[in-house]
Amino acid sequence: MANVQSFTVIAIGLMIGLAGVGAAIGVALVGAKFLEGAARQPESAAALQPKLFLIAGLVDAIFIIAVGVGMFFATGNPLLAAIK
Repeated sequence: MANVQSFTVIAIGLMIGLAGVGAAIGVALVGAKFLEGAARQPESAAALQPKLFLIAGLVDAIFIIAVGVGMFFATGNPLLAAIK
């Protein structure tokens, strides 16, 4: 039982950590491309900005989902019921 709990804690840490790194890289790439596009065509910056916020929100949603799944496994681990 302790083995399952320890592996669950490691999995939660990896899941949240990798999702955080992925979200940070994703938002950074989207922001960089937005700035590149706005620098090339400044008149299109107003049209690109809502798309930037939409995509950044969707990328961040992946991280929030990973945190939610991690909290689910941290509080009510269904794997413990399988070994009892």
